[in-house]
Amino acid sequence: MLDFRPILFILGILLTTLSIAMFLPALVDAASGNDDWQVFLASAGLTLFIGVSLILTMRGGDMKVGIREAFVLTTASWLGLTVFAALPFVFAGLNLSFADAFFEAMSGITTTGSTVILGLDSAPPGILLWRALLQWLGGIGIIVMAIAVLPMLQVGGMQIFRLESSDTSEKVLPRAAQTSTAIGSIYLGLTLVCALGYWLAGMPGFDAIAHAMTTIATGGFSTSDNSIGIFDHTGIEIIAIVFMIVGSLPFVLYLQAARGRPMGLLHDSQVRWFLAIVVAIMAIISLSLFLTHDMPLGASIRAATFNGVSIVTGTGYATAAFDNWGSFALIVFFVIMFIGGCAGSTTCGIKIFRFQVLYAIATMQTKRLLQPHGVFIPHYNRNPITEEIALSVLGFVFFYILVFILLALGLSTLGLDFLTSLSGAATAISNVGPGLGPVIGPGGTFADLPDAAKWMLSAGMLLGRLELFTVLVILTPAFWRS
Repeated sequence: MLDFRPILFILGILLTTLSIAMFLPALVDAASGNDDWQVFLASAGLTLFIGVSLILTMRGGDMKVGIREAFVLTTASWLGLTVFAALPFVFAGLNLSFADAFFEAMSGITTTGSTVILGLDSAPPGILLWRALLQWLGGIGIIVMAIAVLPMLQVGGMQIFRLESSDTSEKVLPRAAQTSTAIGSIYLGLTLVCALGYWLAGMPGFDAIAHAMTTIATGGFSTSDNSIGIFDHTGIEIIAIVFMIVGSLPFVLYLQAARGRPMGLLHDSQVRWFLAIVVAIMAIISLSLFLTHDMPLGASIRAATFNGVSIVTGTGYATAAFDNWGSFALIVFFVIMFIGGCAGSTTCGIKIFRFQVLYAIATMQTKRLLQPHGVFIPHYNRNPITEEIALSVLGFVFFYILVFILLALGLSTLGLDFLTSLSGAATAISNVGPGLGPVIGPGGTFADLPDAAKWMLSAGMLLGRLELFTVLVILTPAFWRS
């Protein structure tokens, strides 16, 4: 039988943590004289009550989280936290429906960055801080999940990282809890360094803290409707580019570097592939702008680098309406929405290691066609790729494309235009943030979409963030019969 006690106990701990986080925007609103502090205080009180109640009623006894409990816990945690995180959005003076509030909270926790809030420049500071906090917490949450949960669940080829660390001599730290704590400290340290960099570059203190949290989480929520473009500062954009890339690399490698093995970052094939893809994207878009839009070379490189890195990492910041750069750039931005960063980072998308596995498999099949009697074994990071991992990756990519198509078709049935439906589905499942076109593009919001579309996009964000199978497997009757 499925044991719900450990699931509800851990959910209680997470809700208690979320309630503590709600006190921060309450203090900020109280200090600024905004009445929304009462909303955050009431939401924190309710969340704390539910969380502590679950802890007290479910504690005790032998609690073991097996594979089936882990599947339910992962999905229940993200859904439960989203519902309670939406409370401040519902009751604050933003005139948001519950569908809007749930969409905004889901976009925050999944580090997507899509928004339904208009007038961010004049929004209460508590709301702005809460949006940033949700993305920051979601960022560290997905890192911990990628390290401790997904390899155990064998989702989409993530077991390849469990195999890499199965030898005790190769483990970064002996226990997953210690590893998560150490990585959390690095995550906090990088956030503080990013905030300091923004502040020294001229960004106001509050904006620096809020943007640092959403940059390292590759989330993209901003304090302005014009995103980081409101500052129009080269130094700020360079800092953002650096830390968006930092957030897209495996955090386990940062821990290895801190423990005396800094070359691990350079030797990891996933990191090298990712950086090569980023450079290629920058060059392609820069050249397109320079040749077809009569834009100076320096301005082309600046605009292409920032917006290209922002989309490929799934951050979603914008300094220009890149969907107006012509059909070629439009296609490039649409394609790179699916790429994402490295496994074990805060990014989403298909992720680099899966492209590496697919490339290795395709190369092996080509060699077999040329030499039918030859023996060829695909490798990832100098380790052989087992048939189980190959099938997991192939299955993940197939379902990723299938869910994207179904989501795009669903949005089109609601009357949305072709570009909005297609890019909306892509940005949701890849947790990127802005879509393409005049409605949900970098200059628009998701506020005008019907509620049904917001619920569908929220589901897409959850599926993309939790690597599809983590959610899909609990929807099958066989899961509950086993």
